[in-house]
Amino acid sequence: MRAFIINKYREPLREADIAEPVVGDRDVLVRVEAAGLNQLDDKIRLGEFKQILPYKLPLVLGHDLAGTVIRTGSKVRDFKPGDQVYARPATDRIGTFAQRIAVAEDDLALKPATASMQEAGSLPLVALTAWQALVEQGNVQPGQKVLIHAGAGGVGSIAIQLAKYLGATVATTASGSNADFVRDLGADIAIDYRNQDFGKLLTGYDLVLDSLGGENLEKSLRILKPGGKAIGISGPPDPAFARKAGLNPVLRVAITMLSSKVRRQARKLGVSYEFLFMHASGDQLRTISALVDDGVLRPVVGKVFDFDHTPQALESLTKGGTRGKAVIAIAG
Repeated sequence: MRAFIINKYREPLREADIAEPVVGDRDVLVRVEAAGLNQLDDKIRLGEFKQILPYKLPLVLGHDLAGTVIRTGSKVRDFKPGDQVYARPATDRIGTFAQRIAVAEDDLALKPATASMQEAGSLPLVALTAWQALVEQGNVQPGQKVLIHAGAGGVGSIAIQLAKYLGATVATTASGSNADFVRDLGADIAIDYRNQDFGKLLTGYDLVLDSLGGENLEKSLRILKPGGKAIGISGPPDPAFARKAGLNPVLRVAITMLSSKVRRQARKLGVSYEFLFMHASGDQLRTISALVDDGVLRPVVGKVFDFDHTPQALESLTKGGTRGKAVIAIAG
């Protein structure tokens, strides 16, 4: 079957003819009809995570899918051929830039009935990230104040909507040209990152969802109220992540050092910093499907690329400027 792979880190994606997926007893074979594009795909291609995500090469990239069930393993009970589904496969089973993929039943959900395949394919990674940041780790409550950076992007466009649904007052950073767009998603305050300094405009926030890292993250700590929390999805990784990932002692020490500066700054300010590396969850996707079908969450698809143009589509992520998500449409 057709797929797009990397043979070596830092090389472009290339098309390859690969073997059909092996379907285990609790796996579901899915014909991929749409696959979301994520910065994570390009970071893996560049080798940025090879120490903590030791994939074997060649590797099929791709973390999001929507498609139709072809067949199921002998112990699968919740899905049947013909079901329209979506998923973010588990970290060790990625590979949605392909015509077919076998996904663990526990990582899969029926796609939202009101969403197209392309809309559904845009959702899993960013919607799970938003849910796990705001609900699992952030425990956002009505009346709290939440800052979401890069509100017009993939994670940001969903996180704004979810934070508003949870009852928070939502501030976001975006370009001036996207101010009306993020307000339409539910943002109460839109800050033009090119001309305004959020650090001087905001104070007393309960939670910051940071997707940029570096100086932006450090500044974000200072707008939190005592006891507030910053959750980073670009890093640096923290010791809790290293433990969950089961990394060896040497890597645990290295990761502890990577995040020591920001954690120390947070402690001095009476706030906290946590790293989030999203995990697959079919249960959470079922909740997200219900929120989409109830009109709470609206998928935002900014660009659609043909499967043949997958390498160029991934390269386009580095240029930015796409509202919401870019998606690959796969036929056959």
